[in-house]
Amino acid sequence: MLAQVVLFDGFDPLDAIGPYETLTAGGIQAELVTAEGPREVLAGLGMLSLSATAKLDPARADIVVIPGAAAYAEDEVIALFGKALPTLAEPLGQALAKESLTVATVCGGSLLLAAAGLISGRTATTNHIGLPALARFGVNAIPARLVEDGDLLTAAGVTSGVDLALYLVERNQGARKAHEVEVLFAHERRGTVWSAA
Repeated sequence: MLAQVVLFDGFDPLDAIGPYETLTAGGIQAELVTAEGPREVLAGLGMLSLSATAKLDPARADIVVIPGAAAYAEDEVIALFGKALPTLAEPLGQALAKESLTVATVCGGSLLLAAAGLISGRTATTNHIGLPALARFGVNAIPARLVEDGDLLTAAGVTSGVDLALYLVERNQGARKAHEVEVLFAHERRGTVWSAA
């Protein structure tokens, strides 16, 4: 099983690293990717950079995780997404179209999909600040920590990325493995997964 965690210029580091480390600890192979392939990617607010080691490839992936952007205002977030979308929209659309693939987002990652017109009419969540924007893009915006809509799994604020990844570990590796990772990280998941089903 392969999870690809998507990086783009301006990404939020915790949105990416939380799920990456949790999935890896849970026995799911994870890699940092970009639409362009291997490169150094600068996080938002100039916080740090991470090295992507591969190209986003929905044909190879079983899980694609999309972080939000590190910015303090909604217009800054949308501007960062506007720069990322020309290269990300097509492969993310392919990921959502692949039946055996789960697309997961953390924080504003669902806004990136919404801005690309890829999840209109679907149910999702994002950081509470971005819920009105998500709804403006035609998404059924739910104020919950985790929202599952078939092959689309979305998480609210930045810290919910670890909960999202633990849920993915549980779904794919079993509850015992997810519990092992919770104990290892000294973290207890919060909230109920809201389901569109």
